[in-house]
Amino acid sequence: MQNQTTVSRRAFVSAGAFAIIRPELVRGSQRNSAVRMALFGCGGRGTGVASSFSTVTAAQYVALGDLFQEQTERSQSLINTAASKAGKAPINSGMLFHGLNSLERLLALKEVDAIHIATPPYFHPEHLEACVAAGRHVYMEKPVAVDVPGAKRVMRAGERAKGKTTLAVGFQLRHATPYVQLVERVRQGAIGEMVCGLAHYYASALPQPDRPGAGPALRRLRNWLHDRILSGDILVEQNIHLIDVNNWIAGSHPVSAQGTGGRAGRQDQGDCWGHYNVNYTYPGNVHITLTSTQFGEGGWDVAMRYFGTLGAAEMHYDAPVRITGPRKWEFPLGSTVPATETAAAVVGAFKGALDDADAMKQKRFIESIVSGRFINEAEQGAESTLSAILGRQAAYTGRIWTWQELLKLEERWDARLNLASLV
Repeated sequence: MQNQTTVSRRAFVSAGAFAIIRPELVRGSQRNSAVRMALFGCGGRGTGVASSFSTVTAAQYVALGDLFQEQTERSQSLINTAASKAGKAPINSGMLFHGLNSLERLLALKEVDAIHIATPPYFHPEHLEACVAAGRHVYMEKPVAVDVPGAKRVMRAGERAKGKTTLAVGFQLRHATPYVQLVERVRQGAIGEMVCGLAHYYASALPQPDRPGAGPALRRLRNWLHDRILSGDILVEQNIHLIDVNNWIAGSHPVSAQGTGGRAGRQDQGDCWGHYNVNYTYPGNVHITLTSTQFGEGGWDVAMRYFGTLGAAEMHYDAPVRITGPRKWEFPLGSTVPATETAAAVVGAFKGALDDADAMKQKRFIESIVSGRFINEAEQGAESTLSAILGRQAAYTGRIWTWQELLKLEERWDARLNLASLV
């Protein structure tokens, strides 16, 4: 895992010679014109979010980039279907780029205002740095990194972008209307002083193709969700959404963590763990326990509960979202919320409390660009990522880790992938 960066990986994100872009693209889209976006990383989540952007905002996807040509073509078809339903122009086939220099080619396009980064998390810091250097607005999927040095790189890139461009990170749960209303009530004292909490993310296995004709390196990259270094492991890649909500409602990052876990139960060829049990301590000696699974066929169930001196707050991905106790309250979600299926959950297509989460997040991103009131979520994204890494480190080592101890880690994870050999 030492820092042995290969030339081929550098080439994939080369930022050596970008076109000089017009000032109005740095400040935001021209008045009365749609924000023009490019998707970099054309997997299921990126394509799904891009299709949502096309449907719920005025944004127009104009270009796609990925290491693999078939990924861009598949994504083009799905995004064009969404764009057509919204009365928007399709992505032209001449605006599909693949190979090691695909990000460089996207950033050289004067037609692109914003880059949507949806590559494996391992590459996020480097891809973000290239986009910030080119003066583009960025919407980057979570987590922002897989290790501590990577999270710090993201914070530094965020500092360079402040006041110049919008930089958003895909923590959409903070924008779900039921959650927003509940957190406001908690902040107003609806449950009294928070004492402790419980959060769980019980997921079935995330199936990936066996790819029998692929070599080990190609299989790792194409099935990166099963790879610990490329994804950050399940606590950092998937469960981070709950950790971000914990930080949000606690108003702080954790001060320490202890945990356990392991790979038992998983049947895939990767090395990610199958379950975690982590206890986080927040300021004020508030304890929040997070448990998670990602194996088998046990179905999906995701929820958070917070207990205070006057009552309790309960937040599910589906339903209910409510406060119990003297100041009880419940968001009206109805009684017919469908159960989540694995295929939908893999790309974040949850129903119920999260119905408007992606839409609200995406609308805020576009509005920030058009209005010139740029948002910058690099610090929040890095803080939640570091909080997840804190729990992972505690579980990996079997001992308590503190926040300050974590920040001293200098080890950079190295995937040891020669991308040029895979194209």
